[in-house]
Amino acid sequence: MVEARLYNLDEATEPKTVALDATIFDAKVNSDLLYRAVRTQLLSRRQGTSSTKTRGEVRGGGRKPWRQKGTGRARAGSRRSPLWVGGGITFGPKPRSYKVKLPKKMRRGALISALSDRASDGKVTLLGEIAFTEPTTKGAISLLNRLGISSTALVIVSASEYNRAVRKSFSNLVGIKCLAAGGLNVYDILRHDELMLTLSGLKEVKERFRDG
Repeated sequence: MVEARLYNLDEATEPKTVALDATIFDAKVNSDLLYRAVRTQLLSRRQGTSSTKTRGEVRGGGRKPWRQKGTGRARAGSRRSPLWVGGGITFGPKPRSYKVKLPKKMRRGALISALSDRASDGKVTLLGEIAFTEPTTKGAISLLNRLGISSTALVIVSASEYNRAVRKSFSNLVGIKCLAAGGLNVYDILRHDELMLTLSGLKEVKERFRDG
């Protein structure tokens, strides 16, 4: 059974220890699925706009540079040849899509593996709620210090909590990223040492797996 500390906004209240859902946070970590999920995410981010011109696309070269025989030089048919400076590029890159599709069950399994990996290391922290009424970086720093988070962290909140005040409160902190529960992904989990969820954010994560 994996457990996590649950904090409340009231600083005078000591944190409680609660059990996490074993189907999500206590599964066997599949490193192959984690690799595939991260690779899929990173490939999907590539623009694929690199482009070079072939000999058929390079300007000029309509006339044979010199006659075929009698000059002592090698034969040449066009200045657009890849052998010439300013000529076309052989097998150069062309615009393409790098996207790779991962089956739904594999995406689900990879996300469970990532969550289980953080939970097994004791890196999951729960918070009752985040109720910033206005952006406050100082308040975000104070909150993270109280939770004992001193390294990189991924903060997961519910859709209703993911407002301008919360986003901007964490956006200026190096190594801290705030996401709505619907945007939870393998790459960001593995990229951060700690995982902090609000109770409503955790509820939406559970619903996400129930629907999937």
